[in-house]
Amino acid sequence: MSLPTRPLGTNGPEVPAQGLGTMSMTDFAYGPADEDEAVATILRALDLGVTFLDTADVYGLNENEKLVGRTIAARRDEVTLATKFGIVFRNGKRGIDGSPAYVHEACDASLARLGVDHIDLYYLHRPDTTVPIEDTVGAMAELVAAGKVRHLGLSEASADTVRRAAAVHPIAALQSEWSLFTRDLETDVVPACRELGIGLVPFSPLGRGLLTGTVTDVDALAANDFRRSNPRFADGPFDHNLALVEVVKDVARERGCTPGQVALAWLTAQGDDVVPIPGTKRRKYLEENVGALAVRLEAADLERLGALDPAGDRADDMSFVHRETPARR
Repeated sequence: MSLPTRPLGTNGPEVPAQGLGTMSMTDFAYGPADEDEAVATILRALDLGVTFLDTADVYGLNENEKLVGRTIAARRDEVTLATKFGIVFRNGKRGIDGSPAYVHEACDASLARLGVDHIDLYYLHRPDTTVPIEDTVGAMAELVAAGKVRHLGLSEASADTVRRAAAVHPIAALQSEWSLFTRDLETDVVPACRELGIGLVPFSPLGRGLLTGTVTDVDALAANDFRRSNPRFADGPFDHNLALVEVVKDVARERGCTPGQVALAWLTAQGDDVVPIPGTKRRKYLEENVGALAVRLEAADLERLGALDPAGDRADDMSFVHRETPARR
């Protein structure tokens, strides 16, 4: 099956207009994993034409890359494979490492876990606020020169960081949280990316499940589901946000689709350079998400949806978009 495609920026690859985030497929943040269903979901994605797959070394503490690599091994040539590095766990603590030496170490480790000879799109998962972005991207550029990586990306980077990075090497894509409920990057980051010809890859485009209309009770979430500690799921903000989801449901009824499809269609309509990567570990939700590409929203729908004002901040570790890396000496 073929899907409409979009280029990831001026210098990046052509990919389907929607990708697949695989984070939830390993026991990491959204409750227990089901490997058989995860494998079936990835293979179904490829059959549907969703060939832009996103993983990271930290997902499942390395296990996610192994899962994705095993699953696509026989169909590697169909896939635009993206992974990320930079978040580390050392001495029981979480940190960020964007040092040049670690860039090479992390890439080699990801290549081995994925079982591939190159990564199509390699992201810095979070900017390292102790290392000049020029040094990190300079080392990433060496990976391109060595043939280990085809294109470079950043994740959760500020407009200034994006500009400084692009001055060192072309950046194909900026991955950041973006949805009807998370729009802070629209002020500075999106214009900077468009000025530089960098594609936009929104993660959590469904508001961490809120915008699907299926999450109505925080207590019903799995005990290890990180949303239990997310500010938008806290008492007070959660009820406010559920009321906003009713607006999304109203639009969905009018358009004959699901609330999640409305949320994805809104994001896709933000520009031809936008390629959302909704994450799921189940085939039924994958198929629903892909169906959003056929949904067409009217101008009045876009205006109504764009006026939603959610309560609660983003999770603390998602605030790197407001941080800077030090100046290069």
